[in-house]
Amino acid sequence: MSKTNPGHFFEDFTLGQKIVHATPRTVTEGDSALYTALTGSRFAVQSADTFAMDIGYPSAPLDDVLVFHIVFGKTVPDISLNAVANLGYANCRFITPVFPGDTLQATSEIIGLRELSNGKAGVVYVRSTGTNQTGESVLDYVRWVMVSKRDATSPAPEASFPELPERVGVEQLAEGVPDIQQNAYNRALAGARHVWGDYEPGEKIDHVDGMTIEEAEHQIATRLYQNTAKVHFNAHLQADSRFGQRLIYGGHVISLARALSFNGLANAFHVAAINGGSHVAPCFAGDTVYAWSEILEREEIPVRSDIGALRIRTIAVKNMDASAFPYKTDDDAYADGVILDLDYWVVLPR
Repeated sequence: MSKTNPGHFFEDFTLGQKIVHATPRTVTEGDSALYTALTGSRFAVQSADTFAMDIGYPSAPLDDVLVFHIVFGKTVPDISLNAVANLGYANCRFITPVFPGDTLQATSEIIGLRELSNGKAGVVYVRSTGTNQTGESVLDYVRWVMVSKRDATSPAPEASFPELPERVGVEQLAEGVPDIQQNAYNRALAGARHVWGDYEPGEKIDHVDGMTIEEAEHQIATRLYQNTAKVHFNAHLQADSRFGQRLIYGGHVISLARALSFNGLANAFHVAAINGGSHVAPCFAGDTVYAWSEILEREEIPVRSDIGALRIRTIAVKNMDASAFPYKTDDDAYADGVILDLDYWVVLPR
């Protein structure tokens, strides 16, 4: 019997299967600093203990998207080591803030399976949960990923699709967010004066700045998350793939889009939920990422007068500025250059 792990192929998954993922991870200030170096994120709550403590946190929490990546990375050896592509996300809730010194681990359940018509791969739907050292859930999300089959002739499981909500409910968005005392949130130090009431549904924001992805920084970022997917790491193997080179981890594009959104959404200090997301097209080293956002909803959060929620669609594009707000064509196909379509909730002071 082999002592190495070849990863799961599509036919290895069964509906209802539960997986405990290896390697708990104690997160540190070093992880946070490296994430900042790799993405350029500038949100004040995650950047300064003093700012975070002024609004009620015990110290600066880790960036919400960094927490997502660390939990996601734990699932890769068991879920997507043999992935062709990660396709999308839904019903992602950031439940409990994570601080340096916390230890994260992850579990998953297979909630849907669908073989592709070519018989060479299938789509796996999985719900993953990250917990801390006390067993509290810090993150819960669904993703679907295209996974190769070991044997194209092996029988396919009966197709099963999970029912997923269109969006996370507003009543769930304040989990883990401290009560912010009046005048405690310093807009000047945060970098912008615009708060919850200054945004309107339908408003579009060009985040202006662009960021070119370097091969080295992408490799470091993906290793930071302990994400071992072959499509991101193995240049020798990917030379014979459809694209002939390694793919940039889609989560890194999410991080860059979130970091770029600071210019226009600087006071969106907490990503509370991801309602849905699609990696529309591949991204490669050398591509330059831009982003724009549309405000979809502005909602009050029950029993909270200090904060409010914005539902946002952020579109990331490559090698073109976003000033024309590229999204979809008249036939409802994504426009050329669009690489990410992300629908999520953020929390802002009121």
